[in-house]
Amino acid sequence: MGGEEQGRARACEKCAAGYYAICTIGGMLSAGTTHLVTTPLDVLKVNMQVNPLKYYGMSSGFSTLWKEQGSSSLWKGWSAKFCGYGVQGGCKFGLYEYFKSLYPDILVDYNRTFIFFLSSASAQVFADIALCPFESVKVRVQAQPHFAKGLSDGFPKVYKTEGLAGFYRGLFPLWCRNLPFSMIMFSTFEHSVDFIYQKLVQKRKEDCSRVQQLGVTCLAGYTAGAVGTLISNPADNIVASLYNKKAENVLQAVKKIGFLNLFTRSLPVRITIVGPVVTLQWFLYDSIKVLNGLPTSGGFRRRVEEANLSA
Repeated sequence: MGGEEQGRARACEKCAAGYYAICTIGGMLSAGTTHLVTTPLDVLKVNMQVNPLKYYGMSSGFSTLWKEQGSSSLWKGWSAKFCGYGVQGGCKFGLYEYFKSLYPDILVDYNRTFIFFLSSASAQVFADIALCPFESVKVRVQAQPHFAKGLSDGFPKVYKTEGLAGFYRGLFPLWCRNLPFSMIMFSTFEHSVDFIYQKLVQKRKEDCSRVQQLGVTCLAGYTAGAVGTLISNPADNIVASLYNKKAENVLQAVKKIGFLNLFTRSLPVRITIVGPVVTLQWFLYDSIKVLNGLPTSGGFRRRVEEANLSA
């Protein structure tokens, strides 16, 4: 390879690194912010999962929390939620874009949906490893009134009582919840974007304004979030049960919760949380990309190439 070609290769690598860095930062800011805003709903969801007889509905659940623990109880675990899901979002979005560009070079005879599944699953594995310690503190703070106030005292308490394993007690069920959700969410988003442009807008993305593109992002994002919530609800109930010691293992949690309740318990509040959260995440994520001169999300194998061309 000549000097000029080497220079171009290095420039492309630098552009690609910058693209992934923007995606990672965008994922951190969008995920951390949206999850922070929905903390009261998350507090209610966790308590409905851990104590369904007491917190049996959304309105009555909020009323019970307010009366017994005060208004500040609705913001329990906000710091763990903001930091944990911010880190997870950075890993999830940044690594997804990286793997989505990498795998077609390895798997030559690829199927688009398979690449979306594999890329999102690979990213989510690392994202949940980063999230798990924060999630272990958050769930305990939200469901156990006298456990801790937040991260600063929650982290040392978990480590002192349960050791390092206490932070990763729920990693497997967390994977069981988030891997299917992430795979369905990203794949549904990608296909929804294609469908909206082809069947509804009937224009190429490049021919639409940035405002129109962000509108497509929101519509596809809400669709992706709603579908993903239905798939991941059983594992979400198991995670809450394990972290709050309502069960010692996954099988015991399934037996105590009941098969039907795995799918229905806290589902309305999760849909209320996840649909708008995923929509807002995609909107903020794509807005950050647009502000940095990058195209909105959706499409296959063009994102890095377009970023390189615009550099």
